[in-house]
Amino acid sequence: MYCPKCGKENPDNAQVCSSCGSVLPSIPATAAATAAKTSGMAIASFVLAVLSPFTCLTTAIPAIILGIVSLVKIEKSAGRLKGKGLAIAGIAIGPCALPIVALLMGIMMPALARSRQVAFRMVCGNNLKNLGIAMSIYKDDYGQYPTTEKWCDLLVERQDVNPTIFSCRGAAEGPCNYAMNENLAELGTSTPPDMVLLFETHPGWNQAGGPEILSTDNHQGDGCNVLFVDMHVEFVRTRDLERLRWKPD
Repeated sequence: MYCPKCGKENPDNAQVCSSCGSVLPSIPATAAATAAKTSGMAIASFVLAVLSPFTCLTTAIPAIILGIVSLVKIEKSAGRLKGKGLAIAGIAIGPCALPIVALLMGIMMPALARSRQVAFRMVCGNNLKNLGIAMSIYKDDYGQYPTTEKWCDLLVERQDVNPTIFSCRGAAEGPCNYAMNENLAELGTSTPPDMVLLFETHPGWNQAGGPEILSTDNHQGDGCNVLFVDMHVEFVRTRDLERLRWKPD
């Protein structure tokens, strides 16, 4: 510090000039110390850690890394940086969130799997609906349903049916997961509307039969989609399958 009267240099903490004895002015507080700033890395670490339960812990590792780096920088800043608590929280929250995420996953996964199965069920029912439309047009054109021996081939060849709709999304394999009621091959317009036309079965092609080949495996045993003669599709629960009508009488 220089004396404003004689210009003599004095120590910073001196109150009186050693040369002329004049009272020296005090150093302003703002000049003596610069206000500490909160570390941006510490803030980022905390924010990422808070988000980690909602991102399946994908932000937890960056939060821990930023927290550790920010702690080192805060320690070396000689008071110019603060935010130690935020950094520590960023490091700690991620691992602590693991049990919460595991619990949430345990709750959500069965629900997601169930939703997936419902979606497969709906797509399967839509497949049967489209096959039913093709069979109805075939019957109008040729006076009878496709023969049970070649019904899949005939729908592809004469009705331009896309082979992909023969496969249920819930089935492990194809090419066709549906079968035709064998009792419909030679029936005319007097067929009862509530009689089974197409139903789900094990993988194959041009399959026909009755309840003995019906399968609920495509939908985890809950039931199966059935197309009736009146062209409506219904997901029939396993407990109600015995009520299906397979013959006219």
